[in-house]
Amino acid sequence: MKEIVEQALTTGYLTIAAQNQIQSLLASDYDSDDLDAYIILQRAVVAGDVTKEARHHQTAVSSTSKDKASNIKLAYQVAAELACVAAMALSLPKNTNDSPYLGA
Repeated sequence: MKEIVEQALTTGYLTIAAQNQIQSLLASDYDSDDLDAYIILQRAVVAGDVTKEARHHQTAVSSTSKDKASNIKLAYQVAAELACVAAMALSLPKNTNDSPYLGA
């Protein structure tokens, strides 16, 4: 997970393949470092530092109302992902040896 996040932070881009890898990792075995990395990635996406590759291609011409609806949908999606991460973080057993920051 950390390697995927570091690559996305370096390139400023998160491919669909990387998104799928992250989902697979989160669905299986992950630790607090993976969760920290995921949270950092989500913050970078929200801040606009990392762009996610679109899963569905839109038509070249879109109206302003479609753009606004898309932005609202993205905001709700990010909020839901952050809530999911928070729930996962709260369910992890506390380990005082874990580092709270990526790369620390």
